[in-house]
Amino acid sequence: MTRKTNLTRIAEIWRSFRALPLWVQIWVALVLLPVNLLSLAFVDQHNGLLIALLAVGGMAPNIVIMLAERGLSRLMALPHVLIWTPLIVIVWQTLGTASQGYAGFLWLLLAVDLCSLAFDYLDVLKWWRGARTVAGK
Repeated sequence: MTRKTNLTRIAEIWRSFRALPLWVQIWVALVLLPVNLLSLAFVDQHNGLLIALLAVGGMAPNIVIMLAERGLSRLMALPHVLIWTPLIVIVWQTLGTASQGYAGFLWLLLAVDLCSLAFDYLDVLKWWRGARTVAGK
């Protein structure tokens, strides 16, 4: 792939992101991404490495999806459903043994990812039923 092609693809993804409702853009950029990436700060805690791998692992496949689809679509909810569902169970189990600061983060991660999954399960179902448009196209 050439540099120009890469820049064009990135521009398409950015336009697609900006075509989402403003509240979704804010949610993704200021809450969902930062909270899940913050899990990397706790890798030295009980189940911290596993939690970080799952938290980031639920987002990482979306890079491939965005590049392939040249934007954002409901298919991006699938990695969240597949990877964050077990994450929720592990976070819940870890809360009982977590130190106060770590437990605070785990509660935040639990709340954010449960909220995301509420939308994600619906988006996967809609995608499965044929709603496969890419935002902004």
